[in-house]
Amino acid sequence: MSYRQAARTAFATGMIGLGVFGLINGDFAQEWRFAPAWIPAHQLLAYASATIILVCGLGLLATRTEALAARALVALFALLVLTLKIPVIVKNPLVEVAWQSMSELLVLLTGAWVLAATERRSMHTAQIVFGLSLIPLGLAHFIYLDLTAPLVPAWLPFHTAWAYFTGAAQIAAGVGVVLGIYARLAASLDAALLTAFTVLVWIPLLVAAPASRPTWSEFTMSWAVSAGAWMVAASIAKGGRAEREQ
Repeated sequence: MSYRQAARTAFATGMIGLGVFGLINGDFAQEWRFAPAWIPAHQLLAYASATIILVCGLGLLATRTEALAARALVALFALLVLTLKIPVIVKNPLVEVAWQSMSELLVLLTGAWVLAATERRSMHTAQIVFGLSLIPLGLAHFIYLDLTAPLVPAWLPFHTAWAYFTGAAQIAAGVGVVLGIYARLAASLDAALLTAFTVLVWIPLLVAAPASRPTWSEFTMSWAVSAGAWMVAASIAKGGRAEREQ
């Protein structure tokens, strides 16, 4: 299985997980559930969103339906960014968690975007957006150190140092992708970091509290974001230019 095929499969499972979570709980995953008050039928839209994500996740598993599913996800995630994230940032531009929350959704958007892209320019734009989205994710480790450090597994020493290191690593990866400095390596290492975070932090918490809805929400989003990062990394040619792997 090629890098791209493996990444596509991982991204598909991430979308399926988000869709299943939404349908079971009748709500958006925790990171994007706060729809503006002026949007009617919130729960109905949540079910519709979850259904689309689930169907598209299944569609990504087949070559014949991959492009259509990816385009539908791009449209959905772009709509969610515009309606759920941008207004919050406009209202609270100095609140870092608003940028962090939008960045998580942008990683999903760019994961679908590189699958849907048919031109190098479009794919390269998606990669740049992905790189920029990693910077707020890294900054959150510094600004919310009191929340990040306790998530480091207990068996690892120097929790604060790990929080700083992983935050700096994400910022460095974002800069590398944006500037084309070992972009594929930078994106791949960031995807590996996000995956390690998912496995080492959220899986043990799920084992400890398997009925916790917030933990399942965090886990499904974390896995989907990790898979989105792998998808973007797989779209970057070894030389750093946008290139679709065959």
